[in-house]
Amino acid sequence: RTKLLQENPVADLEYPKLRKSLPKYLTLEQSAALLKAVSGANEKRDYAILMLFLNCGIRRSELVGLNLTDVYEDRIRVVGKGNKERHVPLTPYLKRAILKYRRIKDVYFEDKVLPHKNLLLSRTGRPLTKEAIEHIFNQAALQVEIREEIRCSPHTARHYFAQTHLRNGLDVYSVSRLLGHENINITKRYLQSLQDSSIVEMAVK
Repeated sequence: RTKLLQENPVADLEYPKLRKSLPKYLTLEQSAALLKAVSGANEKRDYAILMLFLNCGIRRSELVGLNLTDVYEDRIRVVGKGNKERHVPLTPYLKRAILKYRRIKDVYFEDKVLPHKNLLLSRTGRPLTKEAIEHIFNQAALQVEIREEIRCSPHTARHYFAQTHLRNGLDVYSVSRLLGHENINITKRYLQSLQDSSIVEMAVK
């Protein structure tokens, strides 16, 4: 970058092939345990956060950017990488979790003028950061000791979302759109960790 070398001394060097590990994902039991572990003063908000990860498969940055106007009656508008927009179905359970949080949020900030339209806020009325959301997820994971079995993170919940939809019969192309993948091959990696060949055959139709 500094242009100090006239020739590249490693131009002909062969790079070793790195083995790509298959995505790790939460089980249904682990996901349920995570949700049950949520407690404290911000219980309704934190529960809604975990539900958003598990039911929408969105990224941390996408969750941070969610606005009040992004939540519709039957879907959630997500703005992903490159400002690309997609819509993810809003399940009844997720819808209920968001409504419960919004009711508490409206009462708590009733006498305050909020300059932010973000869906998820801290107790001071500021938008949550990616680090804060990671911390919320990690606290729940530590309580149920999932980290002993798998590196539990918001991205692991994204893997759970993909695996669940593939197992339930949704084709890989639809799952790819829900996840906001630009390359279908990224989504196909989830098929490699499905043991049942009939599931794989059904998913790629």
